[in-house]
Amino acid sequence: MLFQGLAANYERYMTLLSERQKLVASNIANVDTPGYHTQDIDFQTEFENAAAGDSPTVIEPSNLTTKPDGNNVDLDREARLLAENALRFQIAENFARGDLEDVKLALQDGRS
Repeated sequence: MLFQGLAANYERYMTLLSERQKLVASNIANVDTPGYHTQDIDFQTEFENAAAGDSPTVIEPSNLTTKPDGNNVDLDREARLLAENALRFQIAENFARGDLEDVKLALQDGRS
């Protein structure tokens, strides 16, 4: 059924958003941990891989400034990622809600 395919895509997308949110939260929690290195995922690549059922691969982003204690967490970057993640989640939720409404209307029209 078409809706099951859509639901599976939304589920994979939102699961990936959740995984990224956990990484960003961990980065922020470790902003003062000496030697801690920022973790992230390549969102586009991981979404494509999620369709195959693979778990996300955690990467260390390049071009981050390392502080004298070896930590490279950039709070501005992490705040931007939090906002971006929230926006992506909201957009996906709105699309899912709209698709669900379309299915509901189609089912109601079929009963007329």
